[in-house]
Amino acid sequence: MSRAKIWFVGAGPGAADLLTVRAAKVIGEADVVVWASSLVHEDVLEHARPGAQILDSKTMTLEEVLDVYRRAAAEGLTVARLHSGDPSIYGAVQEQLEAVAALDADVEVVPGVTSVAATAAAVGRELTIPEVAQSVVMTRMATRTPMPEGEDLASFARHGTTLALFLSASRPKRLQAELLAGGYAPETPCVIGYRVTWPEERIETCRLDELAATVRSMKVTMHTLVLVGPALGARGTRSHLYSPGFAHTYRPVRTA
Repeated sequence: MSRAKIWFVGAGPGAADLLTVRAAKVIGEADVVVWASSLVHEDVLEHARPGAQILDSKTMTLEEVLDVYRRAAAEGLTVARLHSGDPSIYGAVQEQLEAVAALDADVEVVPGVTSVAATAAAVGRELTIPEVAQSVVMTRMATRTPMPEGEDLASFARHGTTLALFLSASRPKRLQAELLAGGYAPETPCVIGYRVTWPEERIETCRLDELAATVRSMKVTMHTLVLVGPALGARGTRSHLYSPGFAHTYRPVRTA
């Protein structure tokens, strides 16, 4: 009997053609594919082989998912556990990795395209603009799950850099108020992306002082990412990297 293999696979933001080549290969070789239909688009299952067992984790508890891994270890099966975006970002993957470490199975993580990257691409924006914003903070607003001390939105907003806000669209008025309280100017650009790369994708842009009204007009709460920061509206900037007056390892200063 072959040794079991459990893969944790980044399924990307939604579109099946935004899976990595490695992710598609892993899904195609798996005996069991575990996915959440509420978070991962069903098109990614086109890569699964005929006869593979497909399990929807939408209604499963952690304990029930771990039972799948235990069976795989006992029977020498390959499991592809799909996570939306990248497993390392709000993927609830650490608790699974710790549990499967005790099993007689090989384990590997396949990174995926995040909804942050997909949303930035959809609106044609770089999130790190020289001398405007050189950092991206991926965070969320405290709701039913509290935030660690020092990680409130107002504190992050004080940095004035780019924020990527997950799981925060259900209370848009409070979201707007906390960002303004942190120091973002009312005219700070925002992008609201709902199910970006899915067929039902919706994207709106607005000022920060219009954020609550815009989110409410879209009638979205779940599956929504909000980007905020001056980089989203920056114009006329230029990086030093490709400047003729900026030398680096591969190119000397060019004076003419």
